[in-house]
Amino acid sequence: RVIADHLRATSFLIADGVLPANEGRGYVLRRIMRRAMRHAHILGAADPLMHRLVPTLVAEMGQAFPELGRAQPLIEETLEREETRFRQTLDKGLKLLDEATADLGEGAVLAGETAFKLYDTFGFPYDLTEDALRSRGLGVDRAGFDIAMAAQKAAARAAWKGSGEAASADIWYDIAEREGGTEFTGYTATEGEAQVVALLRDGAEIVSASEGDTVTILVNQTPFYGESGGQMGDAGRITSLGGLKAVVDDTSKPLGRLHAHQARVEAGSIAVGDTVHLVVDVERRDALRANHSATHLLHAALRNHLGGHVTQKGSMVGPDRLRFDFSHTKALSDAEIAAVEAEVNAEIRANEAVTTRLMTPDDAVKAGALALFGEKYGDEVRVLSMGRATDKHYSVELCGGTHVRALGDIGIFRIVSESAVSSGVRRIEALTGEGARQWLVGRDERLKAIAALVKTAPDEVESRIAALVDERRTLERELAEARKALALGGGSGKAGPAVESIGGVSFIAQVIEGLDPKELRGLLDQAKSSLGSGIAAMVAVNDGRAAFAAAVTDDLVGSFSAVDLVRAGVEALGGKGGGGRPDMAQGGGPDGSQAQAALDAVRAVIASVNAPAA
Repeated sequence: RVIADHLRATSFLIADGVLPANEGRGYVLRRIMRRAMRHAHILGAADPLMHRLVPTLVAEMGQAFPELGRAQPLIEETLEREETRFRQTLDKGLKLLDEATADLGEGAVLAGETAFKLYDTFGFPYDLTEDALRSRGLGVDRAGFDIAMAAQKAAARAAWKGSGEAASADIWYDIAEREGGTEFTGYTATEGEAQVVALLRDGAEIVSASEGDTVTILVNQTPFYGESGGQMGDAGRITSLGGLKAVVDDTSKPLGRLHAHQARVEAGSIAVGDTVHLVVDVERRDALRANHSATHLLHAALRNHLGGHVTQKGSMVGPDRLRFDFSHTKALSDAEIAAVEAEVNAEIRANEAVTTRLMTPDDAVKAGALALFGEKYGDEVRVLSMGRATDKHYSVELCGGTHVRALGDIGIFRIVSESAVSSGVRRIEALTGEGARQWLVGRDERLKAIAALVKTAPDEVESRIAALVDERRTLERELAEARKALALGGGSGKAGPAVESIGGVSFIAQVIEGLDPKELRGLLDQAKSSLGSGIAAMVAVNDGRAAFAAAVTDDLVGSFSAVDLVRAGVEALGGKGGGGRPDMAQGGGPDGSQAQAALDAVRAVIASVNAPAA
């Protein structure tokens, strides 16, 4: 019953866009999942079980709740990944719990501090500790656990130096209570008149400001969009007939209902009660609109190509680029990225008008609008529809941001990167309009520069570079062979490296500059062949570092180990260890200047083995 009940709760949460996390709703989901997984463990399931039950749940409830079917792949993959990870935590936690309760008799209580240590240090949740001990007739000191948790939080607060946010929040509440919220006029206008209702400097209210001051300006109404929903705040100018000239660098939205303009007074002065004229930087606003509308198209295209489990997990809409985070468990292929990009651009070229309606949240969702799970919506929401319509528009979402009037205003859409953010969350970064055009022009210029370097036409760069790569590989092989031949004295009239005798053992020692360490084993094999019986040691020095290898012929392996020889040489090179077989071993060190010392160390080992007994 526990497994079935928790499976239902887990699946509906994931279908609604919640993913396991260490805080917030994601942590609640993880606790629900882990309780069911522990019961599966108690029943003796040797492998992850929960994900195998999802098809049955969908068969039973999918007709009434179609979102379960749409999210089935995500639910299964999330459950399997979490259960695999949790089994490791569970095994470790239960072992530690057994050790902590070994001396406790039935009816005893585990110290709250111990339960907190299991939770804080090893990630073993309190409720699992309680469940595990209940079946053994043991309890947990919950009060002691809470005290330990509170002590940890108090220590964290004491370590925090403070940022002033709590104090400033009090100011925002005072202003909002006194003046009410700021009326936003920016959906239809980019400039307008307003009255100054408050000024702030350094976190405190002031009555006036003059040239050179940096202040926060609040007015009764504004066309400036305050940063929220991932969209950056507007910039622009504030002026007055009295000679005020102020530059607005950013606009924030404290408490979600005030619009605070961060401004620099360049000329004149401003005071509470003044009438001012506000003008949004239209070029910047248009770029923000284009990027924000593109995120909606991107969201729809991702759902179309990857599945209905895709939901927005965060976004950043700036004037120069956009960033979109979404739920998906694996990287997009090049083909998927190309298909998503092509579909978004097709909607842009269709140039359909963007429409908005004001509705209640429930009516909006019934009408097909996509609401973001976890977002807070008021009694009335803006329903944004864009793209070509069949039974409904291409994209329908709840959104309070500013958007283009028609999709053709976006110009062009280009994905520039796709990457992972966290487990189950991917990120796409993209450009639109002039930013995308400049990016493409930059790529074309780089292609021309590369073509000039390889002395070919831009259209033939790929084949030319492929030929150069093949040519380089051939040259590298030839160079490697030449270095090997040089090391052994081949092709130069020399007889190869000198053979010396140490206590009757033939020994070849050589330092080779610039040799690829991978070539050492081949050279040593050749040296062993030429020796017949003996030992060879070689050092390859590259960029100050050294690779060291030694080989022992089969007849001497009973007396000498190549591993021991290498370890002696590596120590002289400033390294540690080294490994391999008794007949062939290799290692390395950071100090190539000690190459001869490394060979001398091998000589000393050989000599010591052959030294007569005292």
